[in-house]
Amino acid sequence: MNTTGQTPVGPSWFKSCALLVLASLAATGCATSSKPVIDPAGVDMVQYEKDLGECEQIAQQVEQKAGEQAAGGALVTGAIGAVLGGSDGAAKGAGVGLIGGAAKGAGATTRERDQVVKNCLRNRGYSVLN
Repeated sequence: MNTTGQTPVGPSWFKSCALLVLASLAATGCATSSKPVIDPAGVDMVQYEKDLGECEQIAQQVEQKAGEQAAGGALVTGAIGAVLGGSDGAAKGAGVGLIGGAAKGAGATTRERDQVVKNCLRNRGYSVLN
């Protein structure tokens, strides 16, 4: 504790927080998307590959949204921590919010991204089987 009666946020706390963030990001990397399975009958595969690439670009918006939500979680829990525990609580709350938001969104983001790609292909006339 310091002279104000609060426990300072030290290097070990930040190190622990950084390790949790890295573990969360590693878990996100493990959540792989599945390639859409289409009925190839009558499909121009060159055009399909072009359309698939465009649909995957559109689906990147899902990942951007997930990053914004994780940052929002850090802000909200940081504000709550500040109210309850001063600047020490704010730093810890922001770390917890960032980690929680990243971990929570990893699997959901992959599923939503896959769904966007499949819907995009269906809207372009492909028969998506999975």
